[in-house]
Amino acid sequence: MTDAPDRERFEARDETGALAGLVTYQLTGAIIAYTHTEVDPAFEGRGIGSTLARAVMDDARARGRTVVPICPFLADWLGRHPEYADIVARSTRRIK
Repeated sequence: MTDAPDRERFEARDETGALAGLVTYQLTGAIIAYTHTEVDPAFEGRGIGSTLARAVMDDARARGRTVVPICPFLADWLGRHPEYADIVARSTRRIK
């Protein structure tokens, strides 16, 4: 996985360099909002999405960032991985 800051996304590529999946983000200071996760249909079912999710969360932790999971896939993934709860922004307001 590599960060492509000029495109505001992390990319996962296969051994030939083909784009297998990506996670887009918006960075503001130490806050990173992950906005979308996408896996190319040719790579579905291989765990690319989960691999990307873990990689972007590990990257955020290493850089001391707070994560705002806007992407539904990533938010769901985080619900199954409480080990990242310490770097995820928590809202004190409920949306009605």
